[in-house]
Amino acid sequence: MIVKNRDFGWELIQQQAHGLLAVKIAMHWNQTRKIDRWIETLVALTEHDDGQEPWEGQNHLTAAGAPIDFRIEQYSVGQAKRMVEIALEKSRWNALMVSMHATFLYQSLTDQNSELARFLEEQEKNQKAWMKQLKVSKKEVEFAYAFVQWCDALSLILCQDNLPENGRRLEISPGPDGISYFIFQRPDQSLGVDPWPFDQKEFSLTVETYQLHQLSFKNDAELYDFIQQAPIEEREWRFLKEEGEKG
Repeated sequence: MIVKNRDFGWELIQQQAHGLLAVKIAMHWNQTRKIDRWIETLVALTEHDDGQEPWEGQNHLTAAGAPIDFRIEQYSVGQAKRMVEIALEKSRWNALMVSMHATFLYQSLTDQNSELARFLEEQEKNQKAWMKQLKVSKKEVEFAYAFVQWCDALSLILCQDNLPENGRRLEISPGPDGISYFIFQRPDQSLGVDPWPFDQKEFSLTVETYQLHQLSFKNDAELYDFIQQAPIEEREWRFLKEEGEKG
């Protein structure tokens, strides 16, 4: 979950909703160079955070009973394994994208956990085997995954309220073309991206958020039930390319 403290309690965005937002971003990308296996790549984007722990015990709560933000837990080997297994049931390409995402997320943490290190070693072998089976080059795969990672990064910036103030620019991520893209917010709250990578000069994106008017919960069951009854607000962002901007 993506959890933000608000004056009324907590604002919560499910990570699956963040994945859906990443797909909405992808649908506006100007494909001057087409992404291979487009539909499967979009599916990987949608499901790249799947495999979450079940709603039981206190899997989704801090020790104080607050909804737990995904950044508090640095990794979950079980969730990462389930994520790849779910993807593989659809296609090797889907599994390849999700497996590479796990590598991207957890590579720097291998010294902290031997089980995680073994999992990532297994993923490296899987990735080589799947590329061979699919008869695709490493360059093709890295191009497609860079696109997945870029859409994921922009979705997280939006969901986590990380937009800089006063028109300052924030790097999103290098895109599949190797270009670094920057996002900024104008005084009218519209968003610009430099250079402009999209196929339209103006569009809007939305994601559903849950408004939780309670600070702590005794267990996952109580939190889950509370979420089902919570008010829902649709967050919206307007992207706009102004005249004279690059792209």
